[in-house]
Amino acid sequence: MSRKQKLAIKFAIVGCAVAVGTWMTLGPSVITPEGLPADMAPEAPQRCVAVFLVCMSLWFTNLIPLAATGLLAIALLPLLDVLPKDEAFSLFGNSAVFFMLGVFLLSAAMISTGLSKRITLLFLQRFDRSPTRLVVGVTVSASFLALWMPEHAVAAMIFPIVVEIIDTLDLKQGANYAKKLFLGLAWGSIIGGVGTFLGGARAPLALSLLHEAYPTVQISFLSWMIAALPIVLIMTALAVWTLCARIPHDIEDIKPATRMLDQRVRRLGPMSGRELRLAALGIATIAAWISMGHTVGLAVIAMVSAVILFLLRVIDWKAAQDYANWGVLVMYGGAVALGAALTETKAMEWLAHQVISPQTPPLFIVLTIATVAIVLTEGISNAAAVAILLPIGYSLGDTAGVGPVMMTLAVTIPAGLAFLLPVGSPPNAISFSAGHYSIRQAVQIGWPLTVTGLAVVFAVIVAWWGIVLKVNAW
Repeated sequence: MSRKQKLAIKFAIVGCAVAVGTWMTLGPSVITPEGLPADMAPEAPQRCVAVFLVCMSLWFTNLIPLAATGLLAIALLPLLDVLPKDEAFSLFGNSAVFFMLGVFLLSAAMISTGLSKRITLLFLQRFDRSPTRLVVGVTVSASFLALWMPEHAVAAMIFPIVVEIIDTLDLKQGANYAKKLFLGLAWGSIIGGVGTFLGGARAPLALSLLHEAYPTVQISFLSWMIAALPIVLIMTALAVWTLCARIPHDIEDIKPATRMLDQRVRRLGPMSGRELRLAALGIATIAAWISMGHTVGLAVIAMVSAVILFLLRVIDWKAAQDYANWGVLVMYGGAVALGAALTETKAMEWLAHQVISPQTPPLFIVLTIATVAIVLTEGISNAAAVAILLPIGYSLGDTAGVGPVMMTLAVTIPAGLAFLLPVGSPPNAISFSAGHYSIRQAVQIGWPLTVTGLAVVFAVIVAWWGIVLKVNAW
């Protein structure tokens, strides 16, 4: 399919959404939930759904940047009298935005000081004795680091080291071993990214949507880790197995790469003062998130740590701002405002009552929305997938008796497991840019990982979250 054809399809999808949204805005009210606040216009629920449809089409097609769609949502809500303008704009400053800003700044400091490169090289040096062990090392290193840094930063950080390994081994374009290393980098970053709040944009966004819909419900940093780590451990092992089983070896000796890594480690020298200060601050921040995040607030701790970065002269603002993904932060604000509007207007709740019977088994609802999340995230940004699915999931959950914590986990974690297409996640796009495999090859090699990943998510939902952890489910 040509680029013009793809663009035409995107315009068609968005055009249909705009047409339906316009009819819903100007036409008679069909969506009429009960119990609306006295100061809310009766047309607000239907208009809110209209805004959601337009934004969903834009997030799905990526016709305009995700951040621009977030701004559109914030503008349309007061313009169509869905929310008061002061409330709509105030939602842009939610805690998720500031939490991720702090995470971006800490990640920027790790890259700027070279601490992240030191950790990666020392990690890989432990796995450089055979071709298979090096593949394991790249995948496991990426998975581990993505627990503590945004997955796109991990992929960008390890990418040049993998390129240097490929060049040292004199591998040709499309060599099987190069495919293994780059896919291992992408898959490891993706899998580790679902393990904590730090791995990507979707978890903080989900927490803000949860807070807006259920102000008294929270998920702590440690609780998320306990829920997600079984998936990270199993999926990391499955990723390594898939790489070794589905891509044959075309190299037996990696001694040149071993020598290169040894030389790089020796060249690092002792840790600098900036690295030592950052390492201490990073450990203290993670400890604070685990021990005090539930009471003090994750965003508060992140902001304090970010300020300390500058007090300790670990990084300057000019270097830090280059690593902050401002577009993601803007997209957050719009998604959270839209999610809050859908909750306040009870629009999704009304729709859920129309399509879901109260007798529908809760487990069926959970497994269905997890499946939709893992499929949808292959075609759109995982943060956009969360923004689209969570408001729907909460409404379905209220109708079928699925608790909000279970629904948050069942949408957000599968939405991070995009292994096939470059558009699905930044690590996929970064690894694909090396040019050692095609999209078709990535799909052919990776589809078993997606299928088994869904099976692992199902098993963890039923056995770990439901039976062992007794997550507020049903």
